[in-house]
Amino acid sequence: MAVAAPHARTHARRVTYFRRSAGYVISQYFEQKGKTMMSRQAFLCSLGSLYLSLLFVFLLMDVYARPANNSALKEKPADGKDENEILPPDHLNGVKMEMDGHLNKEFHQEVFLGKEMEEFEEDSEPRKNRKKLMVIFSKVDIDNDKKISAKEMQRWIMEKTDEHFQEAVEENKMHFRAVDPDGDGHVSWDEYKIKFLASKGHNEKEIAEKIKNNEELKIDEETQEVLDNLKDRWYQADNPPPDMLLNEEEFLSFLHPEHSRGMLKFMVKEIIRDLDQDGDKKLTLSEFISLPVGTVENQQAQDIDDDWVKDRKKEFEEVIDANHDGIVTMEELEEYMDPMNEYNALNEAKQMIAVADENQNHHLELEEILKYSEYFTGSKLMDYARNVHEEF
Repeated sequence: MAVAAPHARTHARRVTYFRRSAGYVISQYFEQKGKTMMSRQAFLCSLGSLYLSLLFVFLLMDVYARPANNSALKEKPADGKDENEILPPDHLNGVKMEMDGHLNKEFHQEVFLGKEMEEFEEDSEPRKNRKKLMVIFSKVDIDNDKKISAKEMQRWIMEKTDEHFQEAVEENKMHFRAVDPDGDGHVSWDEYKIKFLASKGHNEKEIAEKIKNNEELKIDEETQEVLDNLKDRWYQADNPPPDMLLNEEEFLSFLHPEHSRGMLKFMVKEIIRDLDQDGDKKLTLSEFISLPVGTVENQQAQDIDDDWVKDRKKEFEEVIDANHDGIVTMEELEEYMDPMNEYNALNEAKQMIAVADENQNHHLELEEILKYSEYFTGSKLMDYARNVHEEF
């Protein structure tokens, strides 16, 4: 049986008490009324007092019956900084693979919509999304021949990818200020470490003092593991000669490895290290599709697992393994991961066209993009055929 929280039980007791008080006041009134003949004036005064008493009691009941507002009690980081402001993101927009080696399921939408991706929400009004998609089509179709070629799509993908890059640069300026309060343009590892631990709920002044005096920090095992990984990443982002100080540009590479060739290499090494089972620093198909580790407990999980294998097998054989020798090297994975690789952008453009090219003319027409809107935008546009000529 569920047990009520202490404050809930207290509220219940108080409500019960005041309800009994109200009943007591009423009963006392009628008892006195039966014993004594009161004048009309006295009766009205007494009745007025009764109403005031009841009003007071019920007001108190309302106050105590309301749930307590505990928002002020929620634990916040000591310095008021959100942990997400200073931690490298798990997801990188416009990059085909996540930091943990998973395929980026939203990649097609990210490189087709760019910053407009948020506008295409699943609950958005289909008519508005249809109009937005038609506007995008006209922008991609730079020669105005009413169809999109692979070259036009390639140019568009590069443009949208650059939008994500610029967005990361702007966000980095804010994040860098969060860890560089003195504004000297450099952040040391210790300064970052203090801010990170403060975001995890530690007292910033106490941590700073302990680090200054080389005292042992009482940190749980999970947090220490995260810190160790972040320190490795910090070393990699620190351009030669290494001084353990990151400027704004280096901090951008720390948060967004896709902005630096050196950090991109580091990211690839981390992914291969996690997937490589025989230690040869290469990936076979079986190694690449072996993630995630776990047992299949039911049919739904089995279906998910089958989809996982199918998607990764297709990506490995058709895209990542460039020379089709059954082995993916670090160089191949690095080229695959590079979001500003024009050759990859052209291949992606051809793949996107092939998905929706129903008339097999190697181009995309508006009707085809609208019909396959879920692939390009993540949301379905209902009755596309009926509305396309009406609105175009």
